[in-house]
Amino acid sequence: MFSIYILTYNEEIDIGPCIESAMLSDDLIVVDSFSTDRTLEIASIYDVRIVQHKFESHGLQRTWMLKTMPTKYEWVYILEADERMTPELFEECLGAIKSTNAVGYYVAEKVIFMGKWIRYSTQYPRYQMRLFHKGKVWFTDYGHAEREVCDGVTGFLQQTYPHYTCSKGLSRWLDKHNRYSSDEAMETIKQLATGDINWQDLFLGKSEVIRRRALKNLSLRLPFRPVFRWIYMYFVLGGIFDGKPGFAWCTLQAFYEYLILLKVEEIKQKDG
Repeated sequence: MFSIYILTYNEEIDIGPCIESAMLSDDLIVVDSFSTDRTLEIASIYDVRIVQHKFESHGLQRTWMLKTMPTKYEWVYILEADERMTPELFEECLGAIKSTNAVGYYVAEKVIFMGKWIRYSTQYPRYQMRLFHKGKVWFTDYGHAEREVCDGVTGFLQQTYPHYTCSKGLSRWLDKHNRYSSDEAMETIKQLATGDINWQDLFLGKSEVIRRRALKNLSLRLPFRPVFRWIYMYFVLGGIFDGKPGFAWCTLQAFYEYLILLKVEEIKQKDG
């Protein structure tokens, strides 16, 4: 068996379904960033442990919970509130933790947007570190998100998890990505100053994670980056086959890239 952490902030729409999907495990810990809606009221209905910690960053929040919150089991799984555990994924996780070959496993997300699985324009399968041996994996900050640091080899699971990325409405998405873009702008400036393009990883990387990170590093240096991203997602990746939701998704992601660039210029002007 493995324990499941659930990260929350103002998740009253998603927290109930998320917890119910995770109750296949008998050890659930809700780590809340001081929600101001009904998140904790709803979570308290279920047999879960609840702890609150002020949010500083995605990496620091994960580091804090891994160091501070004890778990019943050595293996843990991280769920965001707008994600779901599935019975099929849970069974594969149980099988994976019996192996001594890896300290952690990546799981691919299935982005659900406007009621449809966005199959093509999300670079599916897009993997995230979700299941790992506590004490063997930790996290650092990277832009608005986090990156894992693993003390050992890692593997990939076949089953996926659904990610309801816009379940709380478009206004919530816009609000979150407005905040995210500030962190991404700072990371962009840092990478442009210190990072190099790893062409070998880009074309010959051993995993999707390595290739995707090299591609992002390249994209930071492209002129007209928002336009190129829209074309890449819609035509190269095949977002056109995702229908109307795919068009909307690609457009939102291009807008996000443009917002990052605007904030990069804003920071440079302030520092200049």
